[in-house]
Amino acid sequence: MWSGSRSSWQNPNWAPVSRLLVLFHVITPRLSALLSWGYSSLSLAQKTEWHSRCVSTIHALVVGGLALYILWFDDNVNRDRIWGDPRLVKVNIAIASGYLINDLVLLLWHWKTLGDRYFISHHLAALYAYQYVLVSQEASSFPHRSLARGLLPYFANFRLIAELSTPFVNQRWFFEVLGFPRSTRLVLLNGMAMSVSFFLVRIAVIPSYYQQVASSFGTAAFHRLGLGPQCAWIISSVALDILNTIWMYKIARGCWKILSTSHKHRKTELSKSF
Repeated sequence: MWSGSRSSWQNPNWAPVSRLLVLFHVITPRLSALLSWGYSSLSLAQKTEWHSRCVSTIHALVVGGLALYILWFDDNVNRDRIWGDPRLVKVNIAIASGYLINDLVLLLWHWKTLGDRYFISHHLAALYAYQYVLVSQEASSFPHRSLARGLLPYFANFRLIAELSTPFVNQRWFFEVLGFPRSTRLVLLNGMAMSVSFFLVRIAVIPSYYQQVASSFGTAAFHRLGLGPQCAWIISSVALDILNTIWMYKIARGCWKILSTSHKHRKTELSKSF
């Protein structure tokens, strides 16, 4: 990942980070002030999280959309899930890794506002696994030849589909900070979309994902990986799915409370009208 003859700041993997910083500090504030009527009245802490979630939404749409494209149309990756041609996947992983590094810095710098131990765990687990996909130096530079190229492209890309639920999660926060009542139809529809999308792209796919993992065990391609990549693959996958399950429980519980409250409110209004 790092070249001895070049400065780390010249490495192309830092390019997504620098672009995201520009998006966070320059583009997002100007567009938000122009397009959102409630943005100017937010506190400094709320604006910080607002900018972070705007960048998160853009990242999710780009990375999630590209992940779906690869899953549907990249035959090389789908044919060989462990050693398939990782070039397009590496582009997607580089964007995702740049975002994760940027978001980690923001989480730590604005810990009182944005800090969340679950997000820290999620980002570190993802970065730990994704670095194996991004490594692309000569084989002679490493004790194991498996590290000479990006590996596990199918499984790394599969994890990025989960980002497609993120825009709805962020929109929920936008509605809340702008003072939209939870009983309004727009908020309820977004909450339902958030719950359904989160379940579909993060929970419902778990059996299929681990079926593919199990089918790869014991194969020649699996043994070529070596112990390090094998552990990174399995440990990070399990850790991310545990976090996703925890978040799904919280989302489902919150959605149920809102729907129940809305139902009781409507019954009360109907009883008053009679």
